[in-house]
Amino acid sequence: MTHRTTTDAAGTTPEIHLVWDWNGTVRDDLDDHVAALNSTLHRIGGPQVDVATYRALHTVPIRAFYDTLVGRTITDEEWSRSNAEFLADLHQRPVRLRAGVRQLMLSLRAAGLRQSLLSLAPHERLLQEVAKTGIGGLMERIDGRVGEPPHSKAPALAAHLAALGVEPGRALVIGDSLDDAVAAHEVGAVAVLHTGGLHSAERLAAAGVPLTDSLKGAVQTGLAIINSAHRLER
Repeated sequence: MTHRTTTDAAGTTPEIHLVWDWNGTVRDDLDDHVAALNSTLHRIGGPQVDVATYRALHTVPIRAFYDTLVGRTITDEEWSRSNAEFLADLHQRPVRLRAGVRQLMLSLRAAGLRQSLLSLAPHERLLQEVAKTGIGGLMERIDGRVGEPPHSKAPALAAHLAALGVEPGRALVIGDSLDDAVAAHEVGAVAVLHTGGLHSAERLAAAGVPLTDSLKGAVQTGLAIINSAHRLER
């Protein structure tokens, strides 16, 4: 990809790199998550969960989320089976991109910004899902998790940026959860969260980072923050 070497009309600079989250951000799948959870949670004595409850309680690590919903510490066997069943159900559902995100990514690419995708979804499943959408070619790198779900996204984000050769201070993380904000803070990146994903706006307000109602707004806000810092450094 060829990157511009001067600031363009949108005020962007070639140093900025966007890291997209997948579930709840690029993939519009909140309702799918709730449905997949309800199809499996009852097997370990959990209740039916509505969207509001999901958004209020969803957390990383996911196993702690299950403990909260069931009201007890689930066993290793229950966790392994429930997580596998949830992922299998979710993977069978159509992959829907959030409205306008493909066009947004194309415009960002045209403006010379680098983009990648980082998720805690299983890596091979993530690649299969992204392939169905046709946006994979717009990403410089796509990383999902390998192994058990981690306690935080921060180590994965640090490794992702290092593999790309991106300075954390020039990285903009666009996500929908508290963990996206925490991970960005821990590695020194900028995070902007949109309010239409897996966590409620009320919970996201506690993250202390900018919130927007759209991905386009999140990108514009984040670019403005990094560009402002960039000008102050000059």
